[in-house]
Amino acid sequence: VQLQASGGGLVQAGGFLRLSCAASGRTFSSSAVGWFRQGPGKEREFVAAISWSGSSTVHADSVKGRFFISRDNGKNTVYLQMVSLKPEDTAVYYCAAKTGVPRKVAPDYNYWGQGTQVTVSS
Repeated sequence: VQLQASGGGLVQAGGFLRLSCAASGRTFSSSAVGWFRQGPGKEREFVAAISWSGSSTVHADSVKGRFFISRDNGKNTVYLQMVSLKPEDTAVYYCAAKTGVPRKVAPDYNYWGQGTQVTVSS
């Protein structure tokens, strides 16, 4: 599975963005996908994950009610809708894929995209 994250940019606090993770490879539709982020001087942290069917999602407490993960297997794409953005959401956002159930732990993921920068100004 090859992953390409896009949709990042510069936005003011309170604004919104939608990130996309486009995938190639026949196993994508059977893979769980997660979003992680790494802010300046911080470790990579879990943001959200979704099961292969889209029926199960999990979000980090820090983004619950503001970020929403979804997927369209017909388009081989997973989305991260982000609203009410805060300066502390500034980070490089990565999507990753794995077989089996979605997890919150980065080392569980086998395939990673290159990341897209999200910058939230105050």
